Amino acid sequence: MLEDAYLDLARYVLENGHKKTDRTGTGTLSTFGYQMRFDLSKGFPILSTKKVPFGLIKSELLWFLKGDTNIQFLLKHKNHIWDEWAFEKYVKSAEYHGPDMTDFGRRAASDPDFDAIYQVEKQKFCEAIVNDDAFAKRFGDLGQVYGSQWRAWRTSNGDTIDQIQNVIDQIKVHPDSRRLIVTAWNPEDVPTVALPPCHTMFQFYVADGKLSCQLYQRSADIFLGVPFNIASYALLTSLIAKQVGLEVGEFVHTLGDAHIYSNHIDQIKEQLTRTPNAAPKLILNPDKDNIFDYDMKDIKLEGYDPQPAIKAPVAV
Repeated sequence: MLEDAYLDLARYVLENGHKKTDRTGTGTLSTFGYQMRFDLSKGFPILSTKKVPFGLIKSELLWFLKGDTNIQFLLKHKNHIWDEWAFEKYVKSAEYHGPDMTDFGRRAASDPDFDAIYQVEKQKFCEAIVNDDAFAKRFGDLGQVYGSQWRAWRTSNGDTIDQIQNVIDQIKVHPDSRRLIVTAWNPEDVPTVALPPCHTMFQFYVADGKLSCQLYQRSADIFLGVPFNIASYALLTSLIAKQVGLEVGEFVHTLGDAHIYSNHIDQIKEQLTRTPNAAPKLILNPDKDNIFDYDMKDIKLEGYDPQPAIKAPVAV
């Protein structure tokens, strides 16, 4: 099963992980340096031992590919993955006049009464982002995150580089190049972005008429984040392979700090009691031949049969 690579990672960290503190104050079990491989010709590697919302994966990747850094697009597609960081910026601003949200992430996770207040305030914030373009411009932008780094990397002389378009062009002309690389890690931007890139660099590789991709991810939230990252980069690889006329090869996922948050351990253990189902098939609109032209309806899964979702709090 394609999914076994992920389940093996979870078991390994549960059994061998080091107890570490972290930026969020939650605490983790962590290991450093781990690699998974997924043969994309055998199916699409989305987890079946818990439901992973493919719609969120699609909308987030399309958001990246648009070069967008404002959460308005995501919220219009009912995607709340990036809400917390934008909301935090808002509640720290002079324009916020609601209840005190100091240390709001951890308080919301531990206090049911505060959590209810927090959810009401965040819902009002999200509605304002969707319905008020001026408000969205002030508080919805996350800075130089993935979309900007992929599509409009800022150079020292003031120009921008479209890394995604460049790598597509290079695959077509120089498929054996060892420079088919996209990077999101810019040391100059790290102090100012909402969240410094976790998936920092990826490289493509062409052999035997197949396109493979290797991702280096500096920080990997095994329960919540990594399932999204696997599916997102498998989708990205598939979209680019279709555009350049290649079959899909492998997705190789290399992790730096791979961790299970202390408040995800029970959820991981529950997931490991489940038996994975067969991997689904990815269906792309045959009429689309440009990676930047896809809409949500152009990307589908056939035969996805997941087991129930397992909820867990996000560490912010």
